[in-house]
Amino acid sequence: MITLELVGVNKVYSGAYGNQVLFDINLSFESSSCSAIVGESGSGKSTLMNIMGTLDTPSSGQVIIDGKPTASMNKKQLAELRNKTIGFVFQFHYLLPEFTVLENVLIPHLIHDSGQSKQVLDKARSLLDMVGILKLENKRPTQISGGEQQRTAIARALMNSPKIVLADEPTGNLDSVTTQRVCELFREMKRQFNTTFIVVTHDRSVAGHTDRIIEITDGRVTSDKNNTVI
Repeated sequence: MITLELVGVNKVYSGAYGNQVLFDINLSFESSSCSAIVGESGSGKSTLMNIMGTLDTPSSGQVIIDGKPTASMNKKQLAELRNKTIGFVFQFHYLLPEFTVLENVLIPHLIHDSGQSKQVLDKARSLLDMVGILKLENKRPTQISGGEQQRTAIARALMNSPKIVLADEPTGNLDSVTTQRVCELFREMKRQFNTTFIVVTHDRSVAGHTDRIIEITDGRVTSDKNNTVI
């Protein structure tokens, strides 16, 4: 089953001469898959991720998420779609320093429901346990390591059981051991939750942990291959 589809997506930024950064992108992603989008800096991969996550809009073409075309949605509908269907993991994790680790994980839930039932708290703690940092639930982001902060961000992305997780350079600031662990976590969670993971990265070793590698060059898909994970 396809959870995310791009049909004929182009992106042009307005300016004196116009700057086209994406050209006729046609991609689809099935549920419970883990794909990497790779490319050099400036290739358009982060712009593509922002469009997939409805943080940006294409100049032309369609973005279809969970069977729903997004072009006709208003800002409120897009925000609701993001909150319920998409989890985001960024390179710089964007944790709120005034909140504890547990509170940061709860934020996606609290956006649409201020209640913190035992069931909700148990789920947040279960996710922290899954990423190996339950013992840090009462720490603040400034009191934990970069790798632990990124694991917190991964747990936060999964709080609302999203069908899609978009990760933009999620291991860019991590050491090789922690990078390996994060890649393993993505695969474990894909299997357990049937989540579609799409990882944007310039790191070929990270891409090697995914089922599929899509290469973007100068805003165009130049390679799209299945990958055998060892």
